[in-house]
Amino acid sequence: MKKMMKKNVKKIVIVVLSLTGICLAGFLTVIGINLYMINSVSDRILTTEEATLLNDVDCAIVLGCLVWDDGTPSMMLADRIKRGDELYETGAVPKLLMSGDHGQNGYDEVNTMKKYAMKEGIPSSDIFMDHAGFSTYETMYRAKEVFAADTVIIVTQEYHLYRSLYIAGKLGLNAYGVPADYHVYQTRYRNEAREFLARVKDFISSQVKPLPTYLGEVIPISGDGDLTND
Repeated sequence: MKKMMKKNVKKIVIVVLSLTGICLAGFLTVIGINLYMINSVSDRILTTEEATLLNDVDCAIVLGCLVWDDGTPSMMLADRIKRGDELYETGAVPKLLMSGDHGQNGYDEVNTMKKYAMKEGIPSSDIFMDHAGFSTYETMYRAKEVFAADTVIIVTQEYHLYRSLYIAGKLGLNAYGVPADYHVYQTRYRNEAREFLARVKDFISSQVKPLPTYLGEVIPISGDGDLTND
């Protein structure tokens, strides 16, 4: 009886140690991927002033996020639009690519973004909309393959820039980033926690390179942004 109990205890200890080892290995892998991704692109994050010194930039990719039910952008999105407008007005970029979720009639990030940029005096023809930018990965894929962009400046909050730049580089874009952190956001810690895992997901996606939900005919970013209007 005692021998059997000892064997059972030993088995339990082995199982517990094995599970602990697996969990620890997984945790260290997640940490490692995050550190690698951040370190590999950190030198590509610029100020607005530094961005004006770049040559042959095709556009700024302004990444979408939450739009409220009344059609106004959330604070984070408004800040991204503001930074994109600034890059256009300083001559750092000739075009803006507003990329976000417009996958259903009742929710539209990209038209909201374009309208707010136009209110700041940016011509409609210089503002493109990617209606199928359902994720960061899909946005970068479509920027390269649908909008024929090559050298771009990505605009989003800094915590999000590392992943965006990493994906862009893996998909063949010559990408730089300018952060749009004008405020301290209430959802900061939640966003950063989600980003911690999202980096792992998109690290894998960037190696596998799955097709986005939609592709479609090429609409060169060098042309007329009104071709992307509804």
